Amino acid sequence: MTSSQQQLFRYLEDRFACAQACTECARVCAVRAARATPDGSTREALLRRRGIMCAEVCEATCRALSDQSVTDEDGIRVQLEWCRTVCLECAEVFDGRLGAEDGAKACREAAQACTDLLAALD
Repeated sequence: MTSSQQQLFRYLEDRFACAQACTECARVCAVRAARATPDGSTREALLRRRGIMCAEVCEATCRALSDQSVTDEDGIRVQLEWCRTVCLECAEVFDGRLGAEDGAKACREAAQACTDLLAALD
């Protein structure tokens, strides 16, 4: 196997891993947002909004990564950077919230997968 073939396989593996991590993050964030009780507190409202936004960004990233016709590497980079940033922000909001540990973990894993894929693009 040539070096360029190895790089292509690594890129495809990283792309798939990122899509999987983002899918899991979206699922966990959506579930967490649905469970958030609108008790009027600013913190709970922020948790809900951040979870919904993270789920939406992760889903958009999955769609972009799964679209085989997308060859715009700069566009993919921007999408990955955006997803990574939103996931890390969401993880911070989830930190310290009882029952939100899985959400914070999924967000960090998705952010890391985005970072790994960005590195594979270099």
